[in-house]
Amino acid sequence: MNEYLATFHTHLSALLTFQALQGADCRAKMQPVPRTLSSSCGTCVRFWAADDCRALLDTDAEGLYAVTPDGFRLLWREKEG
Repeated sequence: MNEYLATFHTHLSALLTFQALQGADCRAKMQPVPRTLSSSCGTCVRFWAADDCRALLDTDAEGLYAVTPDGFRLLWREKEG
């Protein structure tokens, strides 16, 4: 199992992703965004899965990170503009 963290522009988007991950039998929890990352809403979803479950992210997702022993490694970020 790998550990991931997704950030969002809105709390609702974080909640919808959390529910989608739980519906796919992934272990997930909502939490404040770590200080080393930025987020518009301040809420992120940390989850554990075999893959990054990118297809389950809500459309208002901001970024997706792999959680590593050294911190966070960016996997995907919303394109600006």
